[in-house]
Amino acid sequence: MTDIASSVNAKNPNIVSRQEWLVARKKLLEKEKEFSHLRDRFTAEQRALPWVKIEKDYVFEGPGGKESLADLFENRSQLIIYHFMFAPDWKEGCEGCSFLADHFDGANLHLANHDVTLVAVSRAPWQEFQAYKQRMDWQFKWVSSYGSDFNYDFHVTPTIEEINARRYYYNYQYQDGEAGESHGLSVFYKNDAGEIFHTYSSYARGADILINTYNFLDITPKGRNEDRVMDWMRRHDEYDAVKKKGDCCH
Repeated sequence: MTDIASSVNAKNPNIVSRQEWLVARKKLLEKEKEFSHLRDRFTAEQRALPWVKIEKDYVFEGPGGKESLADLFENRSQLIIYHFMFAPDWKEGCEGCSFLADHFDGANLHLANHDVTLVAVSRAPWQEFQAYKQRMDWQFKWVSSYGSDFNYDFHVTPTIEEINARRYYYNYQYQDGEAGESHGLSVFYKNDAGEIFHTYSSYARGADILINTYNFLDITPKGRNEDRVMDWMRRHDEYDAVKKKGDCCH
């Protein structure tokens, strides 16, 4: 997706007086307020979605060994799980998931004090992504769903049948083509009786809301400055290597 408007503005800016700029800015401010109010209404509807009780016992592996879904809440009532693309035998996590995960540790300074636990879940065995986590210098909790149905039930890993049929379910619709690991986020609530409910899931660009870097880029003249979504993005320790090859972002 090309950020045409921002690219044109940066290359061919419309230079005006301060007074003319103020008129244009106030006009845009009305749309800005409308957008904020629309976002408020949307998130209210988001929170008002019906819940589904979790009946299956999912088992994960973390730094302390086996954990249940209830254990992942860590004595809080709300749990956000990011479905991180890291399959068995992979040496590195997905670039896009890694970009998104760079935003977790800062958020966790506040989420953990607001009754919310944030955890990443991948299908690879726990030991297989420890070196990568250390390389990325991440502190957030990251567990493995290896051996459980969790990834399949939440449609971020295709089943054998889906792979063979080249038709798989993702982002609330069937997709045709080669199936592989996918990303997304899911939200759960645990009540005082210990019952767990699935309240929300989002996939594909629905997870963009977690990427605060985009919010910074979107207010700059060049914007995201990409020909395709995230084509400029690299793992945070690979930007210098790309520059040395002469193949950097715009």
